Amino acid sequence: MRFVTPLSLALALALTGGAVSAPASAAKKEEKPAGRKLNVSPEVLKSLQAAQKASDAQDFAGAKTALTEADGKAASNDDKYQIGAIKLNTGIQSKDDALKMEGLNQMLDSGLTPPEQTGQFNMVAADAALAQKNYDVAISRGQAALAAGYKAEQVNPTIAQAYFGKAGTGNASAEPARGFNQQGLAALKAAADATKASGQPVPAQWYQIGVSRAAAARLPEVTDWAKWAYAANPSGENLRTLIRLFQQANPNITNRENLDVLRLMSAAKGLVVAADFTELAEMASKTGIYGEVKSTIDAGRAKGVLNASQAGDIYQAAVGRIPGDKSSLGAAEADAGKAANGKVAAATGDAYLGYGDYAKAAAMFELAKQKGGVDADEINTRLGIAKTMGGDNAGAKSAFEAVQGGARKQIADLWLTYLGTKA
Repeated sequence: MRFVTPLSLALALALTGGAVSAPASAAKKEEKPAGRKLNVSPEVLKSLQAAQKASDAQDFAGAKTALTEADGKAASNDDKYQIGAIKLNTGIQSKDDALKMEGLNQMLDSGLTPPEQTGQFNMVAADAALAQKNYDVAISRGQAALAAGYKAEQVNPTIAQAYFGKAGTGNASAEPARGFNQQGLAALKAAADATKASGQPVPAQWYQIGVSRAAAARLPEVTDWAKWAYAANPSGENLRTLIRLFQQANPNITNRENLDVLRLMSAAKGLVVAADFTELAEMASKTGIYGEVKSTIDAGRAKGVLNASQAGDIYQAAVGRIPGDKSSLGAAEADAGKAANGKVAAATGDAYLGYGDYAKAAAMFELAKQKGGVDADEINTRLGIAKTMGGDNAGAKSAFEAVQGGARKQIADLWLTYLGTKA
């Protein structure tokens, strides 16, 4: 008895319900040596012949009994390998996934799999184990496939899924689930890196899974996964995730800082639920930017996310102040030009920004920078926002890059991330 040939075809067919034996023409086409002769013991050979005969007669119960007898007589790896091959064949014929898996693992454990095929066959075994939710076997076979140099972009997703399977759906932040999620994320990142290296696009869903798993397990790398998810699919919802993570990591930011990061969520169309709209409107209200209060709530109502009563109090207050506020802007511009510092110009720029007059807002912020006496990081942030919304991406980039430190620097970096996708 010799190696089952061609074994690669046998294992491929194992996944599709085919048979181990291959047409002579297929075997000839491979033009590979059949491999060394297997020294199967006579006792094992007798049981295997009985198993094969029973299998051919569709007596699969009888075949499994004979295979169990063969296992009891196996004395060498040659015996074990050939028993595994017959189990694989019988499992295919009987559509018995468990028997197929048992045979395949027995063949691999014998150490007699041709070295050039070890990686591929371990990969097949890993996928089969994953399908059966045998996560430990899926991981060990996947790792064996990697050790044999098989395609990392194909193996690592299987390993990642197996670790996630071990983590389960319970408390992901408690051990051992947290550790399993961390190992799964490491495998998923390796899969993404290998996929990129192979010249293939990384599925955006991988990064979204990474965000979900890292967030559930409360892992610090959640922000990295959110950044990768946004880079792979620069949607408003993915940017919203990044922004919410920033807010969680910086609970002490000021209302004015929070307003500017929420403005980014709005610009990227990441305002999704009622709380998104009301939070932005509240930040604008607290900083006296009435036009933005009204426009934000109007947008939420038009989208069907806000009803007439939600944020109704701040809406009515803003609507009542808008006429007088707008009528004062001309005088405020004149005062800004005469002022000794840039505070009046900055406040006027804020108002224009809230009313969507981005050109005048940018001019006022430029004037505020020139006169000084203001928070340069805030002015540069808002100048960048005005230029972004006005379509001057190059000018916006320059303004955001001028922001120096603290939470403002992180906010500016988020805006730069958004600008990068627009470019």
